[in-house]
Formats: sequence, C-alpha cells, structure tokens
Amino acid sequence: MAKIDKHQYTKEEWHRIRDARRREKAIKRGLKPPPIKNDPHIDVVRNKHQAFVLGNGTSRADIVPDELIQHGKIYGCNALYRTFVPDYLIAVDVKMVLEINKSKYSHKHPVWTNPNKAFHAMKDLNFFQPSKGWSSGPTALWFASQHGYEKIFLLGFDYKGLNEGKKFNNIYADTPNYKRSLDGATFYGNWLRQTKQVIKENPNIQYVRVKLADNFEPEELNIFENYKTITVNQFKTQLNLT
Repeated sequence: MAKIDKHQYTKEEWHRIRDARRREKAIKRGLKPPPIKNDPHIDVVRNKHQAFVLGNGTSRADIVPDELIQHGKIYGCNALYRTFVPDYLIAVDVKMVLEINKSKYSHKHPVWTNPNKAFHAMKDLNFFQPSKGWSSGPTALWFASQHGYEKIFLLGFDYKGLNEGKKFNNIYADTPNYKRSLDGATFYGNWLRQTKQVIKENPNIQYVRVKLADNFEPEELNIFENYKTITVNQFKTQLNLT
C-alpha cells in the first residue's frame, strides 16, 4: 500500500482510513481482520450527484474506500463487507451470501441479492424482484443506475485476468470463498455484456471506468458517448485522494 500523509485529514478521518488499511492488510495476510468499529458514513456531507460502484478487480487495490465517502454513495460487492461498510452491498453468489449472513453484517447494513432457495428464509436480506440473474458487479452497476445519479464511477471492473488474461483477477484471491491467485482467470464475457447493457439503457448517466494504464480496454464499451475511462492516478487527482 502507498504511504498516506495523515496530516491531510482530520483526526476522525485518519482513524477511519487507518483502520480500513489495517483490515485490508489482515485479509491479505490470511488473518482475521479487526472489527469495523462503526458506520463510517454517519455525519459526513456527501455529493448527491455521483456514486461509486466497487468491483473487486485488483486495479482498485490502491484506492481506499473510506476516502470516497464524502464524494458520493458507494455500492460494493461480495467480500468488500469484510473491511468496509458500503451504502449498498450486492452479493449474488450463494457462498458469499451465506458468509455475509453468518457474519451478521446484514443485521445492521443493507445487503441485496437475488432470490434463492438456499437463503429464502433468512432475515435482513433484500431481494431483487424479479431476479436480475447477473453477476454481482454488473448488478451493482444496474442498481446504482436506478437511483438518479448524474455520474457513476466504475472501480475494479477489470474484466480480463492477470498475466495476459491467464490468472484469476480479484483483490480477495486466496481468501475464503474465492479462487486462488494461481487459478485460471474467470470468463468475463457475461460481465462485459451486462455492463454494456446498463450503459446502453441509461444514456443520461455518465459512466467513468477507473483503470490502470495497462488494463484491458474493451472496444464494445468505447462506442458509447456516455462512457469514458480514466487512470487510477487521474481519478486520485480529480478527487484529491492520496
């Protein structure tokens, strides 16, 4: 992780960021992360015109979610809940939903998923009606697009695998309910098709994909006037992040 100058933040902001980084380091080391002390969104003035959808591709590894809170609502997927409380958590994989429910996270924070007989009797889950039948990331993007934002940033939407598309690309690789980092890449065709459909159906929303300079650039998305890409460094500069 890049070093952060704590003098740029208030005491409360720095404590949030510090704790989030400690949780992320613990996860990467295979250790149990320290608990999230409280909801970091309380008493924060936020931008109502834009939102962030956090996929879990490795391109977002150096972006601290806590730093995004004041800039807009945050939609996260799957294991993000282990280290951060987004405004909306979306999970459609059965194993992840069961993990989230077992952790009791959904007792305090909103979790959205598709109806499934494996957890239809569980309390505190919100169900998409009808079921989208999509992957978590595109489902989160679709969900955010229903909420009236002018601009939506896509983070961690890498699509293609690592090592020239051969290896599993996920920030939570080698942790419970995820593949190993040495496993083969997951097929991204459905993710890309679903993302394309969301962008096409919402021409009045500006979609900005945040990527590393050498990340895969799908031509299917570049045809849309309401879509563009920026690098992680450009994103950090634009929002004055560390």
